Amino acid sequence: MNKLVLIVGGSTLVYFCLAMLMGVIPGYELSKTPPGPGVEPLTGLQAEGRDVYVAEGCSYCHTQQVRPLNQDKIFGRPSAAGDFAYQTPELLGSERTGPDLTTIGTRQPSEVWQYIHLYNPRAVVPQSIMPSFAWMFDVVDELPKGETAVPLPAAYAPAKGTVVPSQQAKALVAYLMSLKQAPLPPGQGGAMAAAATPAATPAAAAVAPSTGGFDAAKGAALYTANCSACHQATGEGLPGAFPPLKGNAAVNDDDPTLHIHTVLYGAHDVIIGGVTYGSPMPPFASQLSDEDIVNIIDHERSSWGNHGKPVTAAQVAAERAKGN
Repeated sequence: MNKLVLIVGGSTLVYFCLAMLMGVIPGYELSKTPPGPGVEPLTGLQAEGRDVYVAEGCSYCHTQQVRPLNQDKIFGRPSAAGDFAYQTPELLGSERTGPDLTTIGTRQPSEVWQYIHLYNPRAVVPQSIMPSFAWMFDVVDELPKGETAVPLPAAYAPAKGTVVPSQQAKALVAYLMSLKQAPLPPGQGGAMAAAATPAATPAAAAVAPSTGGFDAAKGAALYTANCSACHQATGEGLPGAFPPLKGNAAVNDDDPTLHIHTVLYGAHDVIIGGVTYGSPMPPFASQLSDEDIVNIIDHERSSWGNHGKPVTAAQVAAERAKGN
């Protein structure tokens, strides 16, 4: 009996010590980490969306951790402890079946895009293997007051009725839109972040001389990576959601100023062909060099029957220097 008590008591003590050392003490210490710059508590709706994110197992396929590695540059600066001050337990994830979501609220700031992608990912990313979450939406015969219909492409829309997001979908999208990063000052890892994050400042852009032309293969690849999710591979956009580039007046204008400015600094509430597109287009000034932007713009100006004059890196640099 004494041996049994000794074994049970000893194992319990060992378990208690391990729990304290591996769980309680680290958790307590981490809880004292101050929030990073721009890091704010989640709103009620965003917190509700975080619960939906957990319940649906989104972290099985998506990470929320940017490592200080070259292949992670596309997702933002390296993550810091202060980024997760209000997000405990952290939803870091370990698999990237889908892209990292640390900065998805910045990379894809359009709620419309997020709703379409959630309803059926193939509607905006044809090669996506993400499952459809159509059950998070309702199909109604008459649009309820105060609701906004999800402008699905005809091939993915129901035969009858209008699609509107449920409360779960609204909460999940609100949470995704909250996932952003703020720059870190040098004393808080900003030096490492700056070294690991791609930059395209006017000074840096000036180092890269214009080639006098554009790389068609690179332009197509950059367009696919940065633009096709909204404007589609065909350049036709999505009616009522994302404007077409095919036949677009700004794309075909001899004066490329508007085209260059839009790619550099984004756009919102633009009117094209009498249609207002409320979905915001993100800026690419901090992500792409002048040469990259030249390749994207010249790809757009020479594809789908467009006939706009090609642009140069010097024109892009001049527009960048003006600022937004």
